[in-house]
Amino acid sequence: MATPEPAPGRIPRSRMTGPQRRSQLVDVGRGLFALRGLDGTTIEEIAAAAGVSKPVIYEHFGSKEGLYTQVVDGEFRILLASINDALTEEAKPRVLVERAALALLTYIEDRTDGFRILMRDAPPSQPEGAFSTLLSHVTERVEHILADEFSRRGFSAADGAMYAQMLVGMVAMTGQWWQDSRQPDKRAVAAHLVNLAWNGLTGLKKEPELKSEG
Repeated sequence: MATPEPAPGRIPRSRMTGPQRRSQLVDVGRGLFALRGLDGTTIEEIAAAAGVSKPVIYEHFGSKEGLYTQVVDGEFRILLASINDALTEEAKPRVLVERAALALLTYIEDRTDGFRILMRDAPPSQPEGAFSTLLSHVTERVEHILADEFSRRGFSAADGAMYAQMLVGMVAMTGQWWQDSRQPDKRAVAAHLVNLAWNGLTGLKKEPELKSEG
């Protein structure tokens, strides 16, 4: 009699250290939460996919919500660190904006499940929403960059806060659209984003290029 094959997505039970098991459960939870959301995913499904009993999940995270919070917090830190790194290096304001846009698009490309989760349910630790919290952090950084640029051009530095909201919102909304379309290439998307942000509709170039290359 043939041995039955394991259910799709099920990870065979194996001996793991505590940290290894915790990391495995986070990975399994991320995939299920991205697919079905917090409410649509049961603790039984997570346990079955991980090849463990429900008490193992409770032991590590206390509850399904505890696991979800760990998943969201991890993705939040990864994306925020990526964007912060892009905005920290010395460069002209336009290049910094290009790098930040590329950082978001690269995160979406590499960690699509994580982005879907950040966009979906708010964890208990961030009731206003993880993505909204992240955008607030990024907007503060961009505000300082634009304030300096506005002052240099003789504009009101105080307007930097308003334009930072516009700029970050534009990049975020485009990222949400791009996560499903994936066309055009992320570098082209970033170039067009900054083309609009920097040149405005009346100054758009037909074939924008990233200034941070070359």
